[in-house]
Amino acid sequence: MNFSNFKAGTNKQQYQYKSFSPEKINTTWIWDDPILNVLLEKATRKLGELNAFTLIVPNIDLFIQMHIIKEANTSSKIEGTQTNIDEALLPEEDIALEKRDDWQEVQNYINAMHYAINKLEKLPISNRLLNETHEILMQGVRGEHKSPGNFRTSQNWIGGSNLSDAIYIPPHHTEIPGLMGDLESFLHNDAINVPHLIKIAIAHYQFETIHPYLDGNGRVGRLLITLYLVGFSLLKKPSLYLSSFFEKHRSSYYDALSRVRVANDISHWVKFFLNAVIDTADDGKKTFILILELKKETDSFIISLGGRAENTNKILELFYQKPALNVKEIEKALSMNQRTIRNVLKTLEKENFIVEYTGNKRNKKYIFQRYLKLFY
Repeated sequence: MNFSNFKAGTNKQQYQYKSFSPEKINTTWIWDDPILNVLLEKATRKLGELNAFTLIVPNIDLFIQMHIIKEANTSSKIEGTQTNIDEALLPEEDIALEKRDDWQEVQNYINAMHYAINKLEKLPISNRLLNETHEILMQGVRGEHKSPGNFRTSQNWIGGSNLSDAIYIPPHHTEIPGLMGDLESFLHNDAINVPHLIKIAIAHYQFETIHPYLDGNGRVGRLLITLYLVGFSLLKKPSLYLSSFFEKHRSSYYDALSRVRVANDISHWVKFFLNAVIDTADDGKKTFILILELKKETDSFIISLGGRAENTNKILELFYQKPALNVKEIEKALSMNQRTIRNVLKTLEKENFIVEYTGNKRNKKYIFQRYLKLFY
């Protein structure tokens, strides 16, 4: 299929409304636009540079957790949640009552991402994996009664208050099994010669167009991008997340997806997607450089502590994994006595590596603020 000849689909008459029926995508794709070739080359190079950092950074898994937390927070924000990244790190009891639903949605995304990435070791990207991930995403939050873990069996819509004034009406639910089966086949079809970044760009568009769930489609669709990059070994670790770019350019993101359906302009969407990869991979590389600089500084400080170095290093490594901690959490994780923990925390606070955020004299809680700022 040549991009210039692509027909996105047709509007089908249903009872009192028309739904959009997308064309299937499991075919070879070609294009004539040289700009797209240049963007593809640049995006591939930037992705390779980012992947190289995940291979050379010591103890990379310490830092991947914050990437996942940032993605969970940003992807959820696109859907309307108001939790910021600082709050995403805090325990539920530290969250204002009116914000706990939003906080839980972010926690669900974190859990869903961890589950899906770990599951990739045994199960390839598939509708089964997406459904299992969706079920985790919907637990105990808005949408928990909207068939979590299952494709929808009724009509949904985007924008407006009902079908009569909707901005977009996805395909009728009877089409979903065939369309999602075609999408899964496209992801794994080695007989078609489509570069990976082009393939996942098309797949993300198609997923959002199908809108297979009653709720949570945006988050699962964006999570699909990372799963694909890891599942097909473009990334060794889940270090690239496009939600920050999509959130920053939210109107352009939605417009680019809509432009495919309205004007058959798949090329515009793929260019937007590749620019997102270029920009986000570059930001990710810069973040890793800053992480290495901070790690070098903290390591030098730890060495200067002599006999206290070992315990301080253990606690700081824990803060790299979870930048918001209290004494009891550290004690449980490290089996270290509380007096030693408090002495280390006082030292780290004095050096401005961590800050106490409650103002309490007892039950103090600390944030690794200098590390956290690298992800703003």
